[in-house]
Amino acid sequence: MKKDIAKMGLQDRFNHLFFVISGQRFLKKQGLGNEVPFFICPFNPEESVEMDRIRSQLINRLLERAGVQVLDINLYDLAVKLLQERGIWEQILEVEENVSKEELKELLQGVLDPEAHLVPAIAGKLAGSDFEVLFLSGVGEVFPYIRSHNVLNNLQSTAKEKPTVMFFPGAYTHSLASGASLDLFGRLHDDKYYRAFNIFHCEA
Repeated sequence: MKKDIAKMGLQDRFNHLFFVISGQRFLKKQGLGNEVPFFICPFNPEESVEMDRIRSQLINRLLERAGVQVLDINLYDLAVKLLQERGIWEQILEVEENVSKEELKELLQGVLDPEAHLVPAIAGKLAGSDFEVLFLSGVGEVFPYIRSHNVLNNLQSTAKEKPTVMFFPGAYTHSLASGASLDLFGRLHDDKYYRAFNIFHCEA
């Protein structure tokens, strides 16, 4: 039975996430058909601070209570690390005040392209880690130069062995007319992505 996220308190959502993610059905990717094991955890953008806390507590609880190891990747932290490794972080900070937002966005989109740079960096972290579940966060912080649907599209061949949960500040909506879309901040409706499951619609 689908749960109404809007009516679920934070503790109820925490409990749901724990029971679903620690369950063998989830860990063994059962009941997905032939779809990639991608799950969206949508939340109200105003709850970002609370959801960061819940994600951290969830990681600890999954390890302590269920022995489930989570690899937690924050897209913003990863983006900054990539820019620093390429020696252009300081340069971007310097030019930020003097270029338009559109120019800055184009610059960052080029150097943080998901296919060429971001996903290969994620793949490196996957290869070097022992984990059962991948958490992706920082989606709101990297908008608009990194779009969540682009990350997921490029991750499909890289992260299909283990379940991936993207913590998403907005809504994951489905309609017959327009299909499924990731509506960031509940306002932007142009990110079409249909291959993920809403984790609040999953049974424990």
